[in-house]
Amino acid sequence: MYFSTEEVLFLKTAAIGIGSNSLRMLVAKVEDGKLHRIKRFREGLRTFAALDENGNIGPEMIRSACEKVGEFYQEALNMGAEKVHLFATSAIRDAANQAVLISALEEATGLEMDICSGKKEAALSYVGAADMGQCGMIDIGGGSTELAIGTDLHLEDSDSLQMGAVRLHRLYPITDGPSVWFVVEKCKEILQPVFERFTSQTPINWVGVGGTFTTCSTISQEIPHDDRQHVHGYVLTRQEVERLALMLADMPLEERFRMPSLQEQRADIVVHGIAILLACMDMLKIPQIKVSTHGNLEGYLKLVYLDK
Repeated sequence: MYFSTEEVLFLKTAAIGIGSNSLRMLVAKVEDGKLHRIKRFREGLRTFAALDENGNIGPEMIRSACEKVGEFYQEALNMGAEKVHLFATSAIRDAANQAVLISALEEATGLEMDICSGKKEAALSYVGAADMGQCGMIDIGGGSTELAIGTDLHLEDSDSLQMGAVRLHRLYPITDGPSVWFVVEKCKEILQPVFERFTSQTPINWVGVGGTFTTCSTISQEIPHDDRQHVHGYVLTRQEVERLALMLADMPLEERFRMPSLQEQRADIVVHGIAILLACMDMLKIPQIKVSTHGNLEGYLKLVYLDK
């Protein structure tokens, strides 16, 4: 259900998103035609990694998802949310038995789950993160990568590609510099059919959404991974992204686990995410990209409650 700005003068609400790598929630209020963020929550879930060889979500992951979504839902209610929305992206979109999870979640929490198409996922992240003026957006997730381009928050084109950090980690190991470039080339092959649609002849501002970008920001600045204050708006250059990829690729996994700037659950997949980013920056001719801590959670609530 969608509401116009005139219908919603004040409302406290929440969006819960089941991603391929994590479960996230944004509690916010809608007031004066604007979305005001109150608090964000995140829990590692690794839904995509739990898909078996037949593309089914295992019983243990279904139980875990129901438990964690239930905890988030209760937290949102405790904070005064009048309406809680639940949506899912790439991993659940790909799952052969998605209906089983939908039914289990509704029985456990009473929430109906909106499974977003790749196009809708790209639109949500764009609306949540894009700047004014001509803007491009890259959202690197666990199972897929979304591209979008628009002007003054008006989405002009978008697409979703089957390359995500967890998906690629399953397919191609990265243990050193040469293996980074091997994965980058694989990503460029996936990008090849669509890259011209998102390549502008004029300078364009690009924003990056997702854990790959926030992790690059914290490692580059040598700040703790939970220091969100200095992440949003940080600018990553193509040169710095390459430096991070090669540094981390040569680093033993045990050493990555000890890095204060890197969440433990991202340690094994972080280089694959950066390889995707390198491919995007090269193919789309992006010299630098601004990190955003806003994304599809904000976009979901904006599209539900605010006029676009």
